[in-house]
Amino acid sequence: MPPEPSVPASTTPLQDYLDRPARGANDDYLVVPRSLAQSMPLRWQQVFVGLLADLHDAYGDLPWPDYLVVASRWELLVDLDEEQLAAAGYVADLGPDGELEYRDSADQVVPDPENHRVLAPVTDPLPPASAGRIEPRPAEAL
Repeated sequence: MPPEPSVPASTTPLQDYLDRPARGANDDYLVVPRSLAQSMPLRWQQVFVGLLADLHDAYGDLPWPDYLVVASRWELLVDLDEEQLAAAGYVADLGPDGELEYRDSADQVVPDPENHRVLAPVTDPLPPASAGRIEPRPAEAL
């Protein structure tokens, strides 16, 4: 019986992993909560530090900005409070017919606000780095 043909390993494994639903990842960024990373086993942390050092060494010549990470979730527009609406670039006000209407940053009326989802800031559900070690508990698959 001939051997099974080998499948070549991907040349883009990180992209492959992050192109599927992954916690903390979007099209442009990967966010790793510091409290969780610092709670991983020592060997994992040692490997991760080495990988981060390699990344920073490889791209240290680029003008890295500071980042402001805001915990956010996709929420229905009608479920947001005034502060969340403003942060997401929307306002709610009474329209000419006396009904509540939602407008976007271009002052356009949102036609179906009951079904319109926006990325809105929420209270961060993850503990801060100052919380100390967080015991890992594997979650259900996405």
